[in-house]
Amino acid sequence: MRQRYRADPTGALYELKIEQMVSIRDLKQIKLAYDEFAKAGIYMLDYAEFQSVVKKCPGLKSVKDSQIQQLFMKIDYTGDGKIEWHEFCTYVYLENKEKEETVRRSKMAAFVLPAIVKSLNRGEPVLRIHLPPNGTVVTLREDGVVSFWTPKLYLKNKKNVFPERSIGRKPKWATDFVPMPDYNKLIIGTGSREIQFYELSTLEPCCQLSVLETVPLNLDYCSTGPDECIIVYGDTQGCVNILLMKSVREKLRLWKRLPQVDNMPNISIDHAVQSPEITFIRWKFHQDWVSKVKYFQSIPAIVSSSMHEDSALVIGSIHPSTYMQEQMREKTEVCGEGKSMKLAQRATSHQTVFTVPKGVTTFDFCKNRNLLVTGGMDTLLRMWMPYVPRKPTGILKGHTAPVSYLCIASEEGHIFSVSTDNTAKIWHIKDQTCLFTAHPKASQIQGELSACLYSSAVKGLYIATDSLALLSLQTKPQPKGSQIVSHKEPVLCCGYSEEFRQVVSCSEGSVVKVWDVETGAQVFEYGCAHGESAITCMAFDTSGRRLVTGGRDGCLRMWNFNNGQCVKILSRDGRCAEICDCAYLTLHRNAFVISVGWGRKIDIYLDSKDETQFNQRPKPSWQDDVRNGHKEDILCVAHCTPHLVATGSYDGEIIVWNVVSGRIQCRFQTPRSQQSSSAHVQNKSVLSLIFLKTRAFVPELSSSAWLVSSGSQGYVNFWSVLNGGKFVTSFQASPLQQQIMKLALTQDDSMLFTANHVGFIYVYKVKKYALGPEQNPPEKVNFWRAHISSITSLKIIDKDQFLLTSSMDCSVRLWSVHGELIGTFGQEESWSINAPSSWKHPAVPYEILIDPLSMPSHQILDNEISLSDVLNSEKTENVNSELDAHTDETDPPSILNDKDIEDGTNDSWCLSEPGRRQRHAIFKHVNRTGLKDYNTLKDSDLIVTPATCKRPDLSLRKIDSFISNDAEE
Repeated sequence: MRQRYRADPTGALYELKIEQMVSIRDLKQIKLAYDEFAKAGIYMLDYAEFQSVVKKCPGLKSVKDSQIQQLFMKIDYTGDGKIEWHEFCTYVYLENKEKEETVRRSKMAAFVLPAIVKSLNRGEPVLRIHLPPNGTVVTLREDGVVSFWTPKLYLKNKKNVFPERSIGRKPKWATDFVPMPDYNKLIIGTGSREIQFYELSTLEPCCQLSVLETVPLNLDYCSTGPDECIIVYGDTQGCVNILLMKSVREKLRLWKRLPQVDNMPNISIDHAVQSPEITFIRWKFHQDWVSKVKYFQSIPAIVSSSMHEDSALVIGSIHPSTYMQEQMREKTEVCGEGKSMKLAQRATSHQTVFTVPKGVTTFDFCKNRNLLVTGGMDTLLRMWMPYVPRKPTGILKGHTAPVSYLCIASEEGHIFSVSTDNTAKIWHIKDQTCLFTAHPKASQIQGELSACLYSSAVKGLYIATDSLALLSLQTKPQPKGSQIVSHKEPVLCCGYSEEFRQVVSCSEGSVVKVWDVETGAQVFEYGCAHGESAITCMAFDTSGRRLVTGGRDGCLRMWNFNNGQCVKILSRDGRCAEICDCAYLTLHRNAFVISVGWGRKIDIYLDSKDETQFNQRPKPSWQDDVRNGHKEDILCVAHCTPHLVATGSYDGEIIVWNVVSGRIQCRFQTPRSQQSSSAHVQNKSVLSLIFLKTRAFVPELSSSAWLVSSGSQGYVNFWSVLNGGKFVTSFQASPLQQQIMKLALTQDDSMLFTANHVGFIYVYKVKKYALGPEQNPPEKVNFWRAHISSITSLKIIDKDQFLLTSSMDCSVRLWSVHGELIGTFGQEESWSINAPSSWKHPAVPYEILIDPLSMPSHQILDNEISLSDVLNSEKTENVNSELDAHTDETDPPSILNDKDIEDGTNDSWCLSEPGRRQRHAIFKHVNRTGLKDYNTLKDSDLIVTPATCKRPDLSLRKIDSFISNDAEE
């Protein structure tokens, strides 16, 4: 970024913040300047003094005055007009700390705990785990039992490949195995100095190579060309044995016809190598047993390891053109049996030897990252440059027992390691840090470790002990197709700070992001704002420098959102109910924060500089609120200057309050929809309220509507709030009876923007609407689809020029007020808000373009078809017959009341008494988030369980099917 700045210092798109340009030298210069002011008794600098100090710093002489002013306002979030040295340091420190935390979160990896554990029958330990391309997990025990498992560890089949022996003969035992997927074979090494070949699918014997010089301890296989392969094994004498085969299919077919030994066609290694298609090389370097051997075709080379320190790991080239050339010399050793054998030894120029204290038990190599990693008895993981054995490039410390297994996952940028105490770790390659540790108590993996395997296809680590376990990686939700997202989780609210010209968005994952509205670039981010709880609402103070957020944890938090500093926590004593909405208001010289939610009461907090407590409690509740307030959960709140506040609840009740007296000025009940059948129980919850402020307290408009609310079945209601209040008029703002989620008005109250729960925005002229009883609805001037899921925020910003929206589809978007898409926050391309040529318009987000609900309207569909028919593909197969047969009486009720449940009129919803409150919770969630987001319910939000039902077979799938039957639900 500094290079960009030097190349284009005046470029607005790449303009650096001062915080990114401050060096240690500049920081010392600022500290000395503060010390000079302190000598004169000045400990707090105003803007002019701070500007002069910054301008004198060597590295900051070229910064603009606007940049300095922005930094000053960010530090002075209270609006005092002066800042101290410690405030400057705190701001810079916290901003960089949160940036580090953001980077750490982006790299975070974890296992799902506890692991999936499948117990094994008593027997010999599992020697090795493999996952062939067919997706079946294959394990081999020492007694010859081969087992086939699904990736989730359901046993499919097992068989003992070793035949039973007569009494007195020692049983055969296996040492290792490796699949040959290209030839559908399985290679098994035995303690009888044999390499056996079996059919992979049936485990029927094929043939065996016998009379090997020593026992093959570990095997590896690789296909090197058409009908060519290499088989490598290490043995007890520290030798690496290489078997190069050509015409593999023909050789295996011929060997299968040979005479049998123990029901297995047999050929000795001496006879096999006499064929010109077979080349056998045996070379020795290790002075101890070979602990692991592997052929890497990407180099190509063979890597082997042992517990001998001076030859702990060896990399040797075995290119076919050098096998029998001058680079290799032969010597003859005489075995104890008196026969000679050929023992090849690499030329020193064709091998790289690594000396590692206490030897190497396991290793892995990655060509893409040019990285070799070793693990051993000293519990350390060492990272090496291949062919540079002098010194490791990094040492990873953390295991407390010898490392038994490791694997480099190049795509994820991780290293997975397992030690003999069953502790599994995930390491970040670039940072060389441990990201996650799965201790055996947490993973519930017990017993002696015998084999491991990490699979990038399964995204999991298999561990064999006395049982077989799978540690699955926690996967992050990925956007579908080409969808551009602003957050990784659904966005529940967003807002605009005019002071900094920044957009702030908050997600269900408790992450707050700050965006530059001029370019769409992300400026800052911090997480865990409300711990693990979702952020449900937000508001700015009057200066736009502080952010107030409310969460499902029942707390309000006040932030300096430019560096993630929490300056105050506002909450009740004890356990608090979910907060649904909040507002910041000023009354005379006092400022207040108001919150509403599932507690059914209005909480008011005084925001004063004299209030020094970090944890602040609300003021005593109004008496009218205690005695005559809402009987159901309060979902929204709206403020009208100077002293009116309106609240709307789940049961459709709206109460207008006088903030000065704390008394109820008027209350309303949302009317029934005119198009609704009397058999329907309507969803009348009030999800959004807004005041027509240009009409407020105007004497000649005293009988007109001041207040607008969202109603049932897509209606918008208008209310007069003076003289006891009354209902004025309403109109259907959303076709297909879709619930209105959010409302917004231009500054002159001439245009009303409405957003529904499937992502459409409708714009109406309301300047002269609802001045008295109306018969005709207002003129619809525009509509478009902004999101594919429920819209959670709708803000008109920057003097009615632009529209800001957020949605459960994880995106935050900026539009012109005419519906032209400027862009999605988080997209790769920057925009210039004042240059329409940089906007996305006339393009449409891809996911909106392909969504079925975005199809153009049709007269037949507009007149007759319902949303449930659109969502249910089976019902739309024959549109004409459906339109003729469709009646309201066939639809399930929109909302079930308590009487329906007590009577058990609907068999699928026969809930016992404990389930009644849960039934309310499901519809509150659906009404708040929209039908398409019903699947976002977490386990903690789960509505119905068999324990709370008279019907034990009732499941979430059945509920989901029932919910999707009707648009209202």
